[in-house]
Amino acid sequence: MPTAPGLSPWSDRTATSSDVLGRRVDTTRVSSTAFEGTPHTPAHARKFVRQVLGEWRLSHLAEDAVLLTSELVTNAVVHAGTGVELTCRLDVDAVPARLEIQVDDHHPARTVPENPGESPGGLPTSGRGLALAALLADAWGVTYTKTAKRVWVRMELGEGGDPREAPLAAVPAGPLEALHVGVVVADRDGVVESWNPEAERLLGWSAEQAVGRSLKELVAWRGHGPYALSLADTLGLGRWRGEVRMRHLDGRLIPVYVSHLLSQGHAGERRAIWMVVSREHRYVLTPPPAPMRREAGRRIKELLDRDMPFTELLDTIAQVVQVSSGGDAAYVLLAAEDGSRFGVAAGAGATAGLVGVLATGVLGADRRTPALVADLLAGDVELAEQLRARSLACAPLLVTGEVIGFLVVTAAQPGRFDDELTVSLQHIADQVAVPLQRERLAEQDRAHRGRLSFLAEAGELLAGVHDEELIAALTAQLVVPKIARWAAVYLTDLTGMTRLAHVWHSEEGHNAELRTSLPAIPRSALGDVSWPVGPETVLAFPLFSQGRSHGALVIGRAEPTLPLEVADLLADLCRLVALNLHTAMLYARQATRSRVLQRSLLPMRVAPMPGLESAVVYEPAEEGADVGGDFYDLFTVGDHWCFALGDVCGSGPEAAGVTGLARHAVRLLAKENYTVADILDRLNQALLEEGDDDRFLSLLCGELTPLPQGGALCTVASAGHPPPLLLRADGRIETVATPQLLLGIETGARFYVERFEMAPEDVLLCVTDGVTERRDGDRLLDDGDGLARLLSGCGGLSAHAVAERVRLAVETFATEPSQDDVALLVIKASAVLRQPVR
Repeated sequence: MPTAPGLSPWSDRTATSSDVLGRRVDTTRVSSTAFEGTPHTPAHARKFVRQVLGEWRLSHLAEDAVLLTSELVTNAVVHAGTGVELTCRLDVDAVPARLEIQVDDHHPARTVPENPGESPGGLPTSGRGLALAALLADAWGVTYTKTAKRVWVRMELGEGGDPREAPLAAVPAGPLEALHVGVVVADRDGVVESWNPEAERLLGWSAEQAVGRSLKELVAWRGHGPYALSLADTLGLGRWRGEVRMRHLDGRLIPVYVSHLLSQGHAGERRAIWMVVSREHRYVLTPPPAPMRREAGRRIKELLDRDMPFTELLDTIAQVVQVSSGGDAAYVLLAAEDGSRFGVAAGAGATAGLVGVLATGVLGADRRTPALVADLLAGDVELAEQLRARSLACAPLLVTGEVIGFLVVTAAQPGRFDDELTVSLQHIADQVAVPLQRERLAEQDRAHRGRLSFLAEAGELLAGVHDEELIAALTAQLVVPKIARWAAVYLTDLTGMTRLAHVWHSEEGHNAELRTSLPAIPRSALGDVSWPVGPETVLAFPLFSQGRSHGALVIGRAEPTLPLEVADLLADLCRLVALNLHTAMLYARQATRSRVLQRSLLPMRVAPMPGLESAVVYEPAEEGADVGGDFYDLFTVGDHWCFALGDVCGSGPEAAGVTGLARHAVRLLAKENYTVADILDRLNQALLEEGDDDRFLSLLCGELTPLPQGGALCTVASAGHPPPLLLRADGRIETVATPQLLLGIETGARFYVERFEMAPEDVLLCVTDGVTERRDGDRLLDDGDGLARLLSGCGGLSAHAVAERVRLAVETFATEPSQDDVALLVIKASAVLRQPVR
């Protein structure tokens, strides 16, 4: 026998044994050869294995065997660098019968790589021989000797039947002189348009007799395969092969083998082209089985028994289906919780960044049989755009009659698949559906707990945050790196302007680059933005709540598909974030209105007082408030000055309302030339008329009239207010008012005034109880005349310096912040007091 270059003559020998009757039977066949370690060796090895399996009538195993041989020989040549010996061993006596392929090299110290590198597509592009061995072979292993290393794979020849007969059975074939290949062309309705002479020789009908007839008249159709389709459905398939019976001119039914192809012309018309041969010549039209036709379903089922993460298992199934089917992409779709939607759980190949739910159409919950679509654009444009594919084959995952998902294979070109692929897909789906559902339910339970935990963490983190910028920052950091490699948050204000608020990358050094690559102010709707193309899949999720858009969350993921569970989790997160943004917007709006209202309750400015120096300290207890229950005022009326310092029961917005009433009433009555006593009487009556028993007020009100010799005459009345203190120039401290009844307590109460003179350099200190009752444990600031002692040390200081010293004493008196409003007014007389400017 001639040999190819680089080959040594190979031997084909048969081992024999005796059975119980003493007969000699064929039990083992072995063919082996040797190769030099050159780049051409894998090609020669493939040719050798294909030739051997053909002679052993195992051509149906050739695709798997040749692929395995190529990978193992390549590994031996590349990594060992020596010549190799290749052996094919067939044992039909084993149960089940099996084929072994062995590759020996002469470098025993070189170990087989255990962790081949991953390619960007997910499957290894080099060093993948052992990965393929694990997927395509039933067993594999490595044997070491002192001089050689042997890598072997074992393939079982089938399940059921007689293993001795199945692999060696002859394909029935008729004499070549009886071979006729008939070509029949029919339109989309199955009406024959063309009938060649070979079809006439095979079936007896002339072209004139056959053209114009329906194929229904010429074919005794009983369906094809375990998932029977009608003849009309079969004519709509892109490709199909199988046995049928066609009617001869004499009425006989002739068993034939048909290869069907659906062709589409330039004008869009469709034609069904049939190539027809007699059944004994079917080998002429039957292609070698693809690897998937063999036992991929059983091997995938075995994966379910292994201990691996559920997502890794789904990815492996998708990869095996895609590689085995020869499609551009393969997907595992699983049903959502409501059972009516199906989302991408895993994908392999050209997945095009699929997200969440796919359009239904052919992938509907009511589909119980596999489907083949020759051209998606002709019937479901939306699904074609989502998958970026023209050809589609799918099989439902059925558990107790319920569709829990689909196995899907797609290709960019139309007419890529035939219905044999759908049968293989359904076989795989039937094998894995129940175990997959069991694993999925367990994973769903874990995912549900994780989802609740994640959302609870997000809710707790965002709770009480009323700043939009902080919400955006927290949202991005919640997503990265748990769900995405990077995230960006866009915010839309009340005017409809959208801006990039925050970006966050798992590698912080890329934050600046990421912000530069994203549009700062998108010029179109966020759903229409063309995001920068990069290694990640970019996805955008709207932040929508209460009927308006608050922006969008944009993420970049390394994975090409986004599982439905993750898509639902992101949707829940976005709803939570949008609700918090809506609350923050309402809070900001309310805070703005409240701030404007509160500021209207304060004096716009302290009136200038020639000859007098004044200073005010005002600190509401409520965080973020501008006005509390304390208030002050200082203004001119005619030839004198008026001042007021009050404290409303309580604090916050409710107290601020009474504050506004009291301050404006004092100013209005003083402008009407009411005396200090009359002002207190009228204000007391106004509060009682409000009818709110919980609202009462302490008020210190006074007038300052300039004296010719300098200083001023002070007229003052205290309605339940801490009495003012007067620091004389010589250092003495005097209490210059007597507390009277609170305002708003008793109808008909009468108030009186007290008068004293302020000499030049005298200082008058008026405070609210937020100063005198500042607490540190059981101690108060004014215990033991503490405020008087504090004021006595302020001799010679300006009014502002006195006010600041008192404020600092209040702040540092205790470590805890004050729980009451603080207000104080300091007035200091100068040496010469001039008349007020009118």
